[in-house]
Amino acid sequence: MTKYARFVSLVCAGLFAGFLTSVLVLELSLRSFDSTVYTQVRLVELDSLDRLAVATLLPALIATAVLAYQTYRTKTRWLTVAALALLVLVLGLTLIVNLPINSDQLRWNAQAPPSNWTDVRDRWQIAHAVRTTAAVLAFAVLALAAPLPGTRRSSSPNTSARRDRLRA
Repeated sequence: MTKYARFVSLVCAGLFAGFLTSVLVLELSLRSFDSTVYTQVRLVELDSLDRLAVATLLPALIATAVLAYQTYRTKTRWLTVAALALLVLVLGLTLIVNLPINSDQLRWNAQAPPSNWTDVRDRWQIAHAVRTTAAVLAFAVLALAAPLPGTRRSSSPNTSARRDRLRA
């Protein structure tokens, strides 16, 4: 079961990190355009990209949580827990910053964006850059942990000695 959780975790985290990186590149490209172009592109982005985010982030989170549980007593547990923490950070930023802005932007009129559109754009893009970095790091940590042996940690000498006495 561990190999399936690792596979799903790696694939979904990788797809999610790639997706966020692509959106970041697009968003940074839009910085040189005016409010009308920015708003039009954002409205197109918001049409379906949220579904892709959910379809990749949620399975990555679930599979990484399962993997963290399954590797709890192995040498790779801290890498897996670190990846899970990074993905939870991504989810938190998304829920606290990006989704409320997305919801607000859905009501924007491309011909008459709000006067503070650059402030809103900048806040969204900063949060997006942070979550993109966290997602890429989570994927990198999962990829780093994948080829490592999942050997169980040895018991402490005291525990082994007690176990041996109980068996005798």
